[in-house]
Amino acid sequence: MDLAAFHAVAKLLPHAVLVADASGRILAANPATRRTVDTLRPGEDLLSLVTDPEAVAGRLAQWLRSGAPLPGVMTARDGEGRPVRLRCHGARATWWTGPSPAVQVHLSRLDVSDRFVALSQRLSLMNQQMAYRRAIAEQRDRLLRAETEARARMQRLYRLTAALASSGDLTEVCDAVHKSAPQALDAAGVTLELHPRRIVPSLAATDTLPVSTTASWTDLDRPHAGPPAPPPAGPARRVPLEAEGVVLGSLVIHDGPGAGQDADHTTAIAQLIAQAVRRAGLFEHEHRLAVRLQRSLLPRLPEVPGLDIAGCYAPGTHMVHVGGDWYDVHPLGPQTVGLTIGDVAGHGIAEATAMAQISTVLRSISRRHGDRPPAVMAELNDFLGTYHEGLMATACYATYDRAARTLRYTRAGHPPPLLIREDGTTEYLMAGLAPPLGPVPFDRYPEAEVAVPPGATLVFYTDGLIERRGESLDVGLDRLARTAAAAPGLDALGTGELLLDRQPDTDVPDDRALLIVRFPPGP
Repeated sequence: MDLAAFHAVAKLLPHAVLVADASGRILAANPATRRTVDTLRPGEDLLSLVTDPEAVAGRLAQWLRSGAPLPGVMTARDGEGRPVRLRCHGARATWWTGPSPAVQVHLSRLDVSDRFVALSQRLSLMNQQMAYRRAIAEQRDRLLRAETEARARMQRLYRLTAALASSGDLTEVCDAVHKSAPQALDAAGVTLELHPRRIVPSLAATDTLPVSTTASWTDLDRPHAGPPAPPPAGPARRVPLEAEGVVLGSLVIHDGPGAGQDADHTTAIAQLIAQAVRRAGLFEHEHRLAVRLQRSLLPRLPEVPGLDIAGCYAPGTHMVHVGGDWYDVHPLGPQTVGLTIGDVAGHGIAEATAMAQISTVLRSISRRHGDRPPAVMAELNDFLGTYHEGLMATACYATYDRAARTLRYTRAGHPPPLLIREDGTTEYLMAGLAPPLGPVPFDRYPEAEVAVPPGATLVFYTDGLIERRGESLDVGLDRLARTAAAAPGLDALGTGELLLDRQPDTDVPDDRALLIVRFPPGP
């Protein structure tokens, strides 16, 4: 407690109270002190104001050693030099926090009344009040520090939880742990030791395991895969990571010097990390399953003499549902081949089912109307509207006459095919456009015809190759055309790989399917 608190308490007392240090210098006095003896003011030397300074100095020494009030008598001179007899009760001021000890003295004039008992009680009560206030202040400070530390810990835990929740695959989860867990645990650093075979259920014996691309986790299933990064300095603790009864590995905590250990807090964080690791493993499993199912639905393309044909497919980066992209080749006769590509809107079982049925139905339709693209589209639109009400698809169907070197095509809401000439120039086939398949009955599909230059390459693709969120479709088309300018000299498969690899990433990835046809050079 300081002098401000003393004045707040002592100013209401009817009797004189002063505080002095061991040398007799008056540190503080309440208003009643000046009314009792007007010379007793803060800053004055008490020993110079009394008639018996040696006796008073002895009493000051006694009072500084006393925990309870001790009585005494002193004579002080007032402002006119007249002696004033005072009864006093003094004791060490236990509430005082100054650099040197102080004594608290209660005074009363002997010529007014003798209040020995009352002064003693008041002195004890005031000391108790001062001590109580000091204890309350210290307790408040402790509670404030504890609350501040708890709030900071909760913020660090929230950052870790948010980082884990936003992580998709196993590498992202491990990176989030490596960056955010040390702060949440008040540790110098952490590492992860994991069993990938337990985390990602295998679909086949040939499945590859996730590989650590950073030094933030150690592969326990492949101990010789490479030396782990050197751990941070300090003692290490291993906490098991267990989810659904499966031990996925360990969280290795490297404590810093003097770090405390909260077992419950550490266990809670380990459980959060284990759940995130388990979730990432299941996500990886579903992703692989979806990709495998999607690829199984795509056809094995037949070989067509004189044409180099390749199909390419790339799933969305974070896809966990099968999509509706398809492509196919339809041999129609000695000189004619049908080419088709399409995309059922959306992702899921319904879209994948529709895609598989469309691919099958198209093979039947192409045998009857394959050399007439508008008739193929009209019958396919009728099928989709009848058996898959509510679904929508875009498609492009084309026929190539090898003898005449001409291509006839129809587009139902689908992006235009890209023709790449032998000299690297490109052209989009923009004609033959009609509404998408499915939403409304429609049978008046247009047809366009174009001569195919010798040695050219034709690229059919789905919109995932060119569309990016917040970007104009023209930008995507221009980017694809500039990339395709480097395709001459590549075979069909090489062209597909070129176009897939050089497209920028996106936050909302979509499936990308391509059908590439490289035509023979001139005679």
